[in-house]
Amino acid sequence: MASVIFFRAANVGGHQVFQPGVLAKELAAFGVSNIGAAGTFVVRENVTATKLRAEIHRRLPFQPELMIYPVRVIRQLVDSNPFHDAPAGKDMTYYVSILPKALRTLPTLPLDFPTPDTWEVKIHRITGQLVLCVQRPGKKKLYPNAVIEKHSGLSATTRNWNTFVKIAAVLQQ
Repeated sequence: MASVIFFRAANVGGHQVFQPGVLAKELAAFGVSNIGAAGTFVVRENVTATKLRAEIHRRLPFQPELMIYPVRVIRQLVDSNPFHDAPAGKDMTYYVSILPKALRTLPTLPLDFPTPDTWEVKIHRITGQLVLCVQRPGKKKLYPNAVIEKHSGLSATTRNWNTFVKIAAVLQQ
């Protein structure tokens, strides 16, 4: 099945550095396209997550944590317009955090951090292993990935909503 690969904690602050364009070329046999967001790839060919992990780990000098999702999950998310009822404004930024597994119990949403009155990160929706957040500027300068990891106790990797829109556009080509 076609899939999307999200690297966690790669090419951030000089940590686990690699060249996404080079890796995409090395994985061309699988129909891999580099999306341009650090460590985000579309895989068009029908290949298992196990095979993809092995091929990536074989080609890199480190063992990155990878979240691999079926393309249909990403398409369904984008098609659902999940931020239609989220806080809006020019200072709002929308993110999706990708978890390695679904939460056992879902919290009552929305969750506001640091507080409901002074929120900078609002967990807006959770769908499977995807956590949708809204960020607005504030004093603490909270980033959704750190909030999600602390709140869930799981590792996560976060992408701007625009990356998901770009993935959907690449899949339309």
